[in-house]
Amino acid sequence: LLQSLNSSDPAVKEQVIAEIEERLREEERSKEEESKTTVNRTVINTQASGREFSLSVGAVYGFLAVLEKDAKERAERRKRNEQLANALKEKGNDAFRKGDYVGAVERYTEGLEKLKNKQELYTNRAQAYLKMQEYEKAIGDCEWALKCNIKCIKAYFLMGKAHLALKHYSESRQCYEKILQIDPQKEGLFKDCMNEVNTEEARMKDEECAMRDVQSGKLTALSVKELLQRLGRPDQNISYYTGGIQLLTGVVRDRTEQTLFRTNNGFSILKDNETLRRGFCAERKDAAQVDLCVALLLLWQAVCAGNEENQRLLLTHPDVNAQLPQLLSSKVLEIQKETLALISVYTENEKGRRLLVRHQDLTRWLQILMALVRSSDARACSAMNVLSDLIQEERFKTQCHVLLSTGVLPLFAQLLISVKQVNQAALARCIGIMGSLCTDPVIRAQMAECRECWQACLKFMDECSDVSAPKYQECLFAALGLMMNLLLESNVIIQEFAVDISGRCMCLLGDKDGRIVTRAIGVLSRVLPASSSAVDEVVKGGVVKKMIRFLKAGGEITSNYTLKTLSVCTRSNQQAQEDLVKSDKKFRVLLKLLESENEMIVGNAAFCLGQCLAVPGAATSLMDSNVVMLLLKHAGGDATRTSVQENAAIALGKLCIAEPRY
Repeated sequence: LLQSLNSSDPAVKEQVIAEIEERLREEERSKEEESKTTVNRTVINTQASGREFSLSVGAVYGFLAVLEKDAKERAERRKRNEQLANALKEKGNDAFRKGDYVGAVERYTEGLEKLKNKQELYTNRAQAYLKMQEYEKAIGDCEWALKCNIKCIKAYFLMGKAHLALKHYSESRQCYEKILQIDPQKEGLFKDCMNEVNTEEARMKDEECAMRDVQSGKLTALSVKELLQRLGRPDQNISYYTGGIQLLTGVVRDRTEQTLFRTNNGFSILKDNETLRRGFCAERKDAAQVDLCVALLLLWQAVCAGNEENQRLLLTHPDVNAQLPQLLSSKVLEIQKETLALISVYTENEKGRRLLVRHQDLTRWLQILMALVRSSDARACSAMNVLSDLIQEERFKTQCHVLLSTGVLPLFAQLLISVKQVNQAALARCIGIMGSLCTDPVIRAQMAECRECWQACLKFMDECSDVSAPKYQECLFAALGLMMNLLLESNVIIQEFAVDISGRCMCLLGDKDGRIVTRAIGVLSRVLPASSSAVDEVVKGGVVKKMIRFLKAGGEITSNYTLKTLSVCTRSNQQAQEDLVKSDKKFRVLLKLLESENEMIVGNAAFCLGQCLAVPGAATSLMDSNVVMLLLKHAGGDATRTSVQENAAIALGKLCIAEPRY
């Protein structure tokens, strides 16, 4: 009734007032009946109804005024409480940042006393409870947060963490699944969380299994424990520890031994033994320290292979984390070799790569690993394997931004120039890796603007063109792919080198390797738009005739690049238009391409045709062909791409202008 009184419709107001009046009368009558008065003192008054109506309406509006005043007071009170709650929340956050979790809980609790339904206070207090290992309380607060906001992702995340700590694996997974249901964009977070649950559950099962083996007296299980105890003896010479580590490595064969190594504090041997730590961390290692370091690297390979929990523990060890880049760039062949082998244990799967990216500063790794291309042994191949795995991680690409222009690109240019002095198989892979890194816009832009890189590419092409050995051909093939990626950019450096780049590609059009020819045409198709001078030079070099020959040979990818090259040349160069008319008699090749199912080919074929119709006699040569029907078909809507429709329509228009009989 009160809501209806606020209606803007007078009829509704009148109706509701009448209903209120009737209810008030009924209430009055019921009161009179209850009083059981025997004397009827009713005075008939013809104006009573009007006064009662007036009084009742006044009562209603008076009641509304009281309600409005109460609502205003409550709103002001809530506003004051919200300000106090926010201030207490900030105090709690400050205490949390300082590690005072008890103080943080107290402030959040005080805030909730001011404002019971503030979701952030519940989730923040739950986070503090997690730090205090009071997991049940954390779950309780998350449940209250969800009553305030059923779609609170933070509440589900923290509740999942609390359930995981309590070994409630199923409940933890359910919490993380809720996050994905609420926001499908959180797939990365969901995967990380689920991996954590799976790893923790597997860890517990492994430890239970390992404990049973120890209790049953399994020899290898007892050996791990005994050897670790012996390695814990202080003040022994370094050879004693090296021998013990080698024995321990031989014992670790499966997950049981890996688990026992972990549960018996195997990852603490560096921290607890100063002789081991000093030998491992020494900047300039003597022969004994080198042997110790190699033994440790082999041991860690054994205990971390296929074991994510062990991988995490090793990578979060302060000394190992700090020493890994130094070991990777070590001048000692054996140390570098085994470090690469250890890193490969991580990079061969997604979980391991994520651990590396999360816990290691990888800004120098691209440069360190790339330098190993100079190695003539297996290290070069191993380094490229590691890099090929790492470039799958976007965070690795982001970290590569830091030293790209100052460290990586100068080194890369040197490797290109030294193609005959380095490991060519590894260099080919290295060039391919740099090409893959160009999917990152920042990396591609920096490389495309590097004058030193373009100069090195040109010199590299000269070096490779003199040698027909397969390993050099692979390098050249990879370099052309890299150049195609870089030419997606447009800048003054590319304009400056366009003539030289297109000249080198023209020389490669006669190569026996069809893959190299295709990529050379691809580079031409992307570099020619940058420079009219480059177009003039290639046209003089007979590019049109060569492109028509390649079109006759067929091949979809080659045809795409070839037609794009012809489109660029015929767009602005009259000689190219005349050459095309001469080379493609009656446009037989272009007409055939207009029937292709590939719209990119159709669009570029129509464009080239349109450009050449201004050449005298070109349009007349098409009189006996089905060109009109083909162009009408594409222009009229059969083509799904607007650009294809436009090119066909323009060609049709030019055809009609050039030859009135059409």
